[in-house]
Amino acid sequence: MKHTIAILLQNESGALSRVASMFSTRGYNIDSLSVAPTQDPMISRLTLVTEGSDEVIGQIIKQLYKLIDVIDVLDISKRDHIERELMMIKINAHPDKEEAIKTVFYDFSAKIINDQDDLLIVEVMANTSKNDELLKALEDISTLVAIARTGPLALAKGALKISL
Repeated sequence: MKHTIAILLQNESGALSRVASMFSTRGYNIDSLSVAPTQDPMISRLTLVTEGSDEVIGQIIKQLYKLIDVIDVLDISKRDHIERELMMIKINAHPDKEEAIKTVFYDFSAKIINDQDDLLIVEVMANTSKNDELLKALEDISTLVAIARTGPLALAKGALKISL
């Protein structure tokens, strides 16, 4: 099962490397990773997606807490949460499919952010499975030229948070 894990860690050189190294030395794969400073510039929030049983994820969390830079860890997948992924797509739209493409963009709340040289760059923010559905819908009516995805970001609903 896929798990989205939020990690607060010191915003200093090598902190991200130590987290990634912990995963690789233990044979765990990171499916996606996003990191940025929090409201406190000394602390970063790292959101990563990995796959494993509840027992494996429990082990990962225990190992993360052993890293000196890690402040707090939360398996967001176990909580009621909101998860979104930003995706940008560059497509070559088939001229005879213009109306179908507009309908797909409307249905998925996708926004054209650039139209140049017969190529469209579109942005959409949704959960990962919805973004996958958009790509599938575009396959028959356009040529996918490039895709850039952030990987999921997630926040637990309500008062639950990881501590600063």
